[in-house]
Amino acid sequence: MAQTRSEGLITALDIGSSKVAALIAQPTPDGLMVLGTGQRESRGIRRGYIADMGATEGAVREAVEQAERIARTQIDETWLSFSAGGLVSDVASVEVDLGGQRIAQRDIDDLLAAGRRSIDPDGRMVLHAQPTLYTLDGLKGVKNPLGLHADRLGVDIHVVVAEPSPVRNLDLCVRSAHLAVKQIVASPIATAMSCLSAEERELGVALVEMGAEVTNVSLFAGGLLVGLTSLPLGGGDITDDIASAFGTRRAQAERMKCFHGSAQTSPRDNHEMIDVAPLSGEQDAGEAPRITRAQLVAIVRQRLEQIFGEIEGALKSLGFVGPIGRQVVLTGGGAELKGIADYAQGVLGRAVRVGRPRGLIGLPEAHSGPAFSTLAGLVQFAASDPIDLRPAPAPQTIVKLSPSNIVQRLLAVVKTSY
Repeated sequence: MAQTRSEGLITALDIGSSKVAALIAQPTPDGLMVLGTGQRESRGIRRGYIADMGATEGAVREAVEQAERIARTQIDETWLSFSAGGLVSDVASVEVDLGGQRIAQRDIDDLLAAGRRSIDPDGRMVLHAQPTLYTLDGLKGVKNPLGLHADRLGVDIHVVVAEPSPVRNLDLCVRSAHLAVKQIVASPIATAMSCLSAEERELGVALVEMGAEVTNVSLFAGGLLVGLTSLPLGGGDITDDIASAFGTRRAQAERMKCFHGSAQTSPRDNHEMIDVAPLSGEQDAGEAPRITRAQLVAIVRQRLEQIFGEIEGALKSLGFVGPIGRQVVLTGGGAELKGIADYAQGVLGRAVRVGRPRGLIGLPEAHSGPAFSTLAGLVQFAASDPIDLRPAPAPQTIVKLSPSNIVQRLLAVVKTSY
């Protein structure tokens, strides 16, 4: 019999354009143990935004109920990812005068309280406000100032904000499914927790989350998310191209892409034949239309050329050059396409690997691919119990950020921290 309430469990919910996925985990001495997972086809989502509240709410209920049945429990709150456009990352700095005294915990608490007050409302919603590195008398990069002496103590606060309306719609949809929202987490931050190492985030890495209809390109350096942008393109566009080119249903096109599609060409492609189910679904007396694998791969690569052209442009605009511009981690459902890492490496001219969720015990094989990196990362983010300086009431707070030179300011903070 399912419990009515489960203390200590962590539930994550990832609402994407192609799927809604839920995961229930329990912290144990050995790590985070997966108790149950659920997945349903997404309904009512377009390019990461809710377009049909009722349809999305139904998909959320079904995914969560499936996870609850497997976990043999009932949950009442969840951690929720947000992956649509409009995310902005910045650093707010604050400093207080100590007069040379030894730093006590009270001084750190007062500094963080001042940092919380420094976030000025002006039209955007705060998703994250986390202290990163402290400053002692101008010396940056101090991780723990407790017990040291200083005339002035400062701190850099990493702030991530989003346009309020899409976030509120997502929050309302989940609450309509009778679930409290513990926190809404920016997708790149959650995903980085599951498929980037701490060293990668320190030294500099680009994370490309290729979803069905949205591709998020984010840059990490010095352990921080220092820049991000969203592109309204994804693996679903490849599926649509296949359906249109060969006159078949979208579900059939998705199967063709997954089982026969590839980002790389092969000499055998001209000899391998693929049956194409007709769009009408009717079985004629004659044989089903057939295409060569080479024809399918040509359609896939044509769209990939556009997508990775946009990704390359995004990386350049984010300043992904020099020492921090060497490694790219590709994840999300689009990263499951055969040969995509080699293709991306050739186009981008950088080392590329596919990022898969790691760090969870008992994750089912069906949920261990790149498409579930954000879901796994949400659980890990929740378990890390991050310090949250968002001014109350959360998550309704908004913040004023300068729209110019955001990435340059963040990179300057990172560079002075070494």
